[in-house]
Amino acid sequence: MATKHQIAELVDKMAAERAKLLAALESMSEEELLATPNDGEEWNAKQQMSHLCEMEVSYRAWVERAVEEDGAVVDGVFGDGPAIRIEDAAKHTGQDHIAEMRRQRGETTRLIESLGPDDFERTATNKPFGTLTVMQWLRSYYRHDRMHVDQLSGRDPTYKPKFVSGSEPDQRRG
Repeated sequence: MATKHQIAELVDKMAAERAKLLAALESMSEEELLATPNDGEEWNAKQQMSHLCEMEVSYRAWVERAVEEDGAVVDGVFGDGPAIRIEDAAKHTGQDHIAEMRRQRGETTRLIESLGPDDFERTATNKPFGTLTVMQWLRSYYRHDRMHVDQLSGRDPTYKPKFVSGSEPDQRRG
C-alpha cells in the first residue's frame, strides 16, 4: 500500500519534471521547435511533445485498466488519443502543444487524486515494459519527461527506459 508520503513525492516529482520540460520548450522559437536533430534521425521538439502526450494517454489508460482489473494485460490499450498526433505536430504552434501537455497532465493528476492507497499496488502488463505496479507506471511519467529534457538540451538522457526486449521499439515507424 502506498503511503501519503510516497504519493505526495510522486505528485511533486511529476510537477517538477514537467515544469522543467515546459520551461525548456517555452524558451524555444517556432523554428527551434521544428529543427530536427541529427539530420532528421531524431524527433523535433514538436514531435516530442506529441509523443509525450500520446504516451501520457497510454500510461493513464494502463493505470486505469490496472485499477479496474489487477494484473490486466494492456497490450493494445491506448486510451483516447491526445488532440495533436505526432504526424500532425508541425501543423500546430508550440503554444498549442504546451496547452495540450498541460491538459493531459491535468487529467493524469485528477486520476491520481481519485486513487486509494491500495490502488498503487495493482499491476498491468504489456510486452514492451513487462509487469509494473500503478506506482511504477506513474513514476514513468516524470522519468519520461526528464529523458526528453535531456534530449532537448542535447545531452545523452540520464534515464533510459528498461524494455523487456532490451531495446527500445522504434516508435517513429508505426
